[in-house]
Amino acid sequence: MWLNPEEVLLKNALKLWVTEKSNDFFLLQRRRGHGDSGGKFTGLLVGALDTVLDSNARVTPFRILLQVPGSQVSWAIACGAAVEEMNRHWDWLVQNLLHSLSVFENKEDVASFVKGKVKGLIAEEVRGRQAAQEEDPEKFRGSLLKFELRFGLPSSEKLVTTYSCCCWKGRVPRQGWLYLSINHMAFYSFLLGKEVKFVIPWAEVTRLERISTGLMTDMVRVTTRQRQRDFSMFLSMDEAFRFMCQLADIALRRLLDSGGLELDRELQQTSNVTKRVLEQQALRAYVLALFRLPRGERLQEAALCSMWTPHARCHTPGTLYTTDRYLGFSSRDEGRCSVLIPLSEVISVEKAESTSVLPSPVIISVRSKKAFQLIELQDRDSLVDISVHLQASSSPYYTFCYDTKYCDGEEIEERPLRHTVNPDALMACYQHSEPDPNNCTSTMEQMKERLWEEHFSEYGRGIHMFRTEKIQKLVAMGIPESLRGELWMTFSDASSELASHPDYYTGLVAESMGQSSLATEEIERDLHRSLPDHPAFQNVTGIAALRRVLTAYAHRNPKIGYCQSMNILASVLLLYTKEEEAFWLLVTVCERMLPDYFNRRVIGAQVDQSVFEELIRERLPELAEHIPDLSPLSTISLSWFLTLFLSVLPFRSAVCVVDCFFFHGTKAIFQLGLAVLEANAAALCSSADDGQALMVLTGFLDQVTDNDDPSSPASQPPSSPSGEEGNPPVEQHTLITDLITDSYEKFGDLTVKQIESLRCRHRIQVLQAHEDTTKENAVDVSLSPENLSDIYDLFKTEHFINLYWGEGSTTVALQTHDPSRPYVDQYRVDRAQFKSLYVLLVPWLCGLHTDTVAHRTFTLLDQDRDSFITFREFAGWLGMYTLYCKELNEKIRLLYCLHIPPGYCDIIDFCCIPQREFIQFCKTLYSMFHGNPDENELFQAIATVTSLVLQIGEVGHRSRCSGSEVSSDGGTEDEVEENHREGSRDHPVFSTKEEGGTGKSLGLENQSEWTVSYAQILASLLTEQQLVNFFEKPMDLSAKVAEAKLKHTSDPRYFTCLQTSTVNKVLKSSVKLYLLSVV
Repeated sequence: MWLNPEEVLLKNALKLWVTEKSNDFFLLQRRRGHGDSGGKFTGLLVGALDTVLDSNARVTPFRILLQVPGSQVSWAIACGAAVEEMNRHWDWLVQNLLHSLSVFENKEDVASFVKGKVKGLIAEEVRGRQAAQEEDPEKFRGSLLKFELRFGLPSSEKLVTTYSCCCWKGRVPRQGWLYLSINHMAFYSFLLGKEVKFVIPWAEVTRLERISTGLMTDMVRVTTRQRQRDFSMFLSMDEAFRFMCQLADIALRRLLDSGGLELDRELQQTSNVTKRVLEQQALRAYVLALFRLPRGERLQEAALCSMWTPHARCHTPGTLYTTDRYLGFSSRDEGRCSVLIPLSEVISVEKAESTSVLPSPVIISVRSKKAFQLIELQDRDSLVDISVHLQASSSPYYTFCYDTKYCDGEEIEERPLRHTVNPDALMACYQHSEPDPNNCTSTMEQMKERLWEEHFSEYGRGIHMFRTEKIQKLVAMGIPESLRGELWMTFSDASSELASHPDYYTGLVAESMGQSSLATEEIERDLHRSLPDHPAFQNVTGIAALRRVLTAYAHRNPKIGYCQSMNILASVLLLYTKEEEAFWLLVTVCERMLPDYFNRRVIGAQVDQSVFEELIRERLPELAEHIPDLSPLSTISLSWFLTLFLSVLPFRSAVCVVDCFFFHGTKAIFQLGLAVLEANAAALCSSADDGQALMVLTGFLDQVTDNDDPSSPASQPPSSPSGEEGNPPVEQHTLITDLITDSYEKFGDLTVKQIESLRCRHRIQVLQAHEDTTKENAVDVSLSPENLSDIYDLFKTEHFINLYWGEGSTTVALQTHDPSRPYVDQYRVDRAQFKSLYVLLVPWLCGLHTDTVAHRTFTLLDQDRDSFITFREFAGWLGMYTLYCKELNEKIRLLYCLHIPPGYCDIIDFCCIPQREFIQFCKTLYSMFHGNPDENELFQAIATVTSLVLQIGEVGHRSRCSGSEVSSDGGTEDEVEENHREGSRDHPVFSTKEEGGTGKSLGLENQSEWTVSYAQILASLLTEQQLVNFFEKPMDLSAKVAEAKLKHTSDPRYFTCLQTSTVNKVLKSSVKLYLLSVV
């Protein structure tokens, strides 16, 4: 393979390598001992050395060197393990380069030419590997060449796909090409002699949406903080928009880490991201949401097929999804029929004989003595291979699931009772209210139980039951309390986690109880606020169980720990399930069903609120028209999503909502929320303010009752529609079953796929809103909000440049990222990036001395010694301690601190600097005056001050020498000075090579007798009015920031500005493209 050229000393290499072929410019060499059949001593010795010391040489025994006549230095340009490969490389060099090199007169030109060609070959191989992953490799290779040439981005910027489209500028469309890469979207157009191109970083995109205008009915609008851009006339609008949303979402989650969002491992490695990978990840996200699977599940295959459904007596067409631990079937119409089969329950997967009636059948048998039949599978072998990995066991007799006459779905294998801290559900011991013998609660419960038993006999029981529209109706009626815990475990698949982790919970309880942390403190504070009116949590037993569940989960997942509303949810789970089951239900809700909800910024909940707003505009247009700003409604509905309506509905009504949630997932909460708003649309439209709207919704939810509740007002005789004079009419109560049924009928067409698509798009807006809030509340410094905002953007840009194209690309940069830090401290720059910002923002540069001062400043700010500066540190330095501050004393203090160890800045009044550092201090001042209109006067003033301070230091030195034997009062100052000397010897600032330097350390042992203090330097500077005027002159930070922004946008590393060039520039680019195509 070709290598980036590396220098090699030939005289050393000849001892270990044998030349096979050579000419005037190239050598093909073989490692001595490789391929020798005689077993000579020299070859054996080299082989032994390779084995012990040089494993790389042992792996690649052949190499090609570039040698320049008359030079002792050569360059390795290729290496390989097979002689055939090296011969191909050699032949290419001889045929394509050897004759061209003879015309060069300068040997340096020969080396540069060959190294450039080799690097081009390496780039071509990289493009080839990328192109090989695409459907049309040749077309993608051409697009990649144009992308690199037109936009000048680094080669590490991976192109994903391209689209032909129009970009609108006002009413004028420009036909061109849209390039979507890992970190940017770029557009290029050449029309009527004008070239238009621009690059938009995904990190700057604040909104992606599809709009309709008078000119075009379907357009994609990309909004950044600076402007909007509209694109249209895509050949495949849906696909292009989906990929744009995915790439923006991935980039923002990778770059604007919120401390809670999780990104798939495959997407964290940007080199792996291709168009095909994005399609697979979108499908995977949909499958995980559809079946509420663990976030770590990987999608292995999706195959079209048909499954025999016994209740319909036919084969239902759909898709079979195979993941690491599950088989999931979903009908073509989402929600009509679905089945989830854990692979741990599968006994065998067998192929049956194919017939015209049953083409390509496959039978999947499970442990509950049932089997599922699939037909029309194109690739049966991949599914049958699953059985190879299953535990070998004898297959018991089973009856097909469609043979209902002999169906024994109710015959569930009894499993031994697992040990739990609390073996029974709390509801079994504590009833919420005393039963009333005069109501029909018992009759209703018996009727529901009978309906469910009939359903089990027909559709199966357990995790792999058929989930159809009929079960949806049963859930809407309310699950009977005797079956509620079992069905919650079944619908959520928490039962599989419980079965695969025996004794896990009891171990967590033993480990976590007695430990103290912030999470446990918050848990203790909220324990008695969890369903305080329920008798189960008015005693020690219920509180202790709740404490164990919450503490065990916080111990299991410290990234989430404990968040408010988890206590309410866990309380309800404990009422209907055993303690260990309640724990696994809580795990399922927090980590599967409500992803990213429970973190310190509740990003997932906020994303769903943004999705909910769009659904209101789409499904309730009249309400959205009367209330243009829907943010107050989404603020009210936030608690609906966080607590599953448990905090706003009466208890029995809220439990019915939890039933729907475990069956449908978050979709049920969206549907019910829309139904609540639609039922109160008229009152909300007439509301005068947000407070009145809150009262309307709160009053409505308070009167939503359950028909089974004996204390429900709905069970009481209806009152007169109007009361006595002055009293409002009695409100009509709403049954929760009617409200749920209404939500299914009116909003049941909302699908999981639509919700996941909306989440991907709205997550962009939420993350950017967090970014804006962080910028507004970044730090408390003496900078104006406008300047602070612009400086924040500049700092973030430098941070992103490191993430985009730093050493090792994003991987190394992300390794230094620490999500545990406060959010404003997560943006960090290294020493080189700080110097770039220093040059942009500091008002007085120091000429050739600038790098030294920037280096000292970085070391001063890097107090934790991690070689990174956070934005908090940077903004604090710029606003409070730089030359932009108004106080002359602070400016001189900062310059003085640059010449002492950073740890001594707090005791600057006691810390003195030696003569050598004072001279460096004066050099810094001298360099600051270059180019100033009063340069000569300032030089004279600083010369006077220097002379004065040197005299002061000499006088002090003599007085200390004469009084050192009798002085006893200066112990403190002498001790500080001694510490200063010791700390200076090893500190990086004082060991770097300075101007005119000898390369020696700036230790203070030779100048220990001559020192000068900060107060003496400051007093001397104040004697020269010219210097006082210079340092007291106000500096305009706003103008400097504006200039820095202009320079930053023109930086080729961060190419974001719109560029329109003349025909000559276009022709130049066209010639380059033509020459490249010829080559």
